[in-house]
Amino acid sequence: MTPGKKTVYSEAAMALIKRSDLTTVLDAVRQGKNVQCYLFFGERYLCRESADLLEQALLQGKAGAVHPIDGDQEDAGQTLARLMSFSLLPGMQIYRVTDSRLFQSKEMGGGLWDRAVQEFSAGHPAQALRYLQNMLSLASVSEPFSALGANQWQTLFGITRPAGDLAWADTLVREAGPRTAKKGGGANLAERYMEALSRGLPGQNLLILSAETVDKRKRLFAHIKEHGMIVDCSVEAGSSAAAQKVQKDVLLEMIQKTLAGFRKKIEPRAMNLFLERVGFHPVAVVMETEKLALYTEDRPLITCDDLEQMVGRSREDALFELTDSFGKRQTARTLVILHHLLENGTHGLAILATMRNYLRKLLIFRSLQLRSLPVWHQGMSVQQFQGTYLPALKEMGEWTDLLKGHPYALYMSFTKAAEYSCPDLKKWLQLLLDAEFRLKGSPLPQHIVLDELFLSLLRRGTSGMQTLSGRA
Repeated sequence: MTPGKKTVYSEAAMALIKRSDLTTVLDAVRQGKNVQCYLFFGERYLCRESADLLEQALLQGKAGAVHPIDGDQEDAGQTLARLMSFSLLPGMQIYRVTDSRLFQSKEMGGGLWDRAVQEFSAGHPAQALRYLQNMLSLASVSEPFSALGANQWQTLFGITRPAGDLAWADTLVREAGPRTAKKGGGANLAERYMEALSRGLPGQNLLILSAETVDKRKRLFAHIKEHGMIVDCSVEAGSSAAAQKVQKDVLLEMIQKTLAGFRKKIEPRAMNLFLERVGFHPVAVVMETEKLALYTEDRPLITCDDLEQMVGRSREDALFELTDSFGKRQTARTLVILHHLLENGTHGLAILATMRNYLRKLLIFRSLQLRSLPVWHQGMSVQQFQGTYLPALKEMGEWTDLLKGHPYALYMSFTKAAEYSCPDLKKWLQLLLDAEFRLKGSPLPQHIVLDELFLSLLRRGTSGMQTLSGRA
């Protein structure tokens, strides 16, 4: 194939497909029915795994080479020049760009910042750093976040400058060291890519792109959808039943696939405990699965005992998950996490202390919301909270220790507090005190006391919350 000759593509391949439909595409590729450009977007590990499978199918029984390119360090113009040149190497030449920045836009700045804050608040600095670096690359700036003024934030990232101390973001970027990333391109470069794909790449050159986040409004995105293949590897986020089912199905697939490579299986109960303990972290799931498979050596079945020995979990993480599921009123999940904490040796009084701190903070935040000034209103945006409400609260000089947290984390706590009334929160604290007396002076096992406590707390309305305290 030579430049100037328009590529003839299979109509079946001109599409955007879900990752679950990738098998059909791979079968077609093995039969020689492939396009010249593939884009994978969504969950980072799933993109990489899917691109690996495509790469294997493309080169199965054929000569060729793969040229890996780090999108964070890429000069996209240079990549295009290589794509449009004939190679002296025999066979298919696959140019594979990981974390491509061709599909980013200023409108993504707010989403990237929110995800960075969420990851940092959850104790995942490496993931937070990736989103921060994407923001800087997107805007082509090297100044610290804290040094950028309000107008610069709006111009560069399309969002209002976050309130509060931004030193955490500056520290993450600074400690990661200097980067030599080149500008990702822009409208002119995107036009050149579209022109190249329309004309056809020379020789047996082929482009594989992957990106965690994309702006689907980009013309290049639509062009690849028309002239190539896009694979959606995204996984619904959140804690809704539908989202958790999708996340669980993805993890089950990954665990079973990994174990199949070792010719091993896992007990159903151990599988459930494994998923609850690791959570939706695909990379961690695969690594922990491989660790379990190697630990069991010649034994074909992985048991709960193996899991207890090899898959660790910090008490702090579990306690955070306990308050998180409680705040979302997920009764079953709350009780499951509670029992895992007890099984792992966490004392009931430590659990009560965590809940007391959680409810006390909600009560204080709710009482602040009921004041005439500053004015809190339902549905307050994160920009209003960080820009006006939180600074006004801090100026009052009260509860300064509780207002020192990250602005976004505080916003989420205030939003949660707005769901409750002060009388209900006071009653819940009384129930906690009653449960503490029972743990210290009652012969009842602590799991019975705590089960009854959480069932009473999670029961809707205040009428059902008197049971425990009535028996104290």
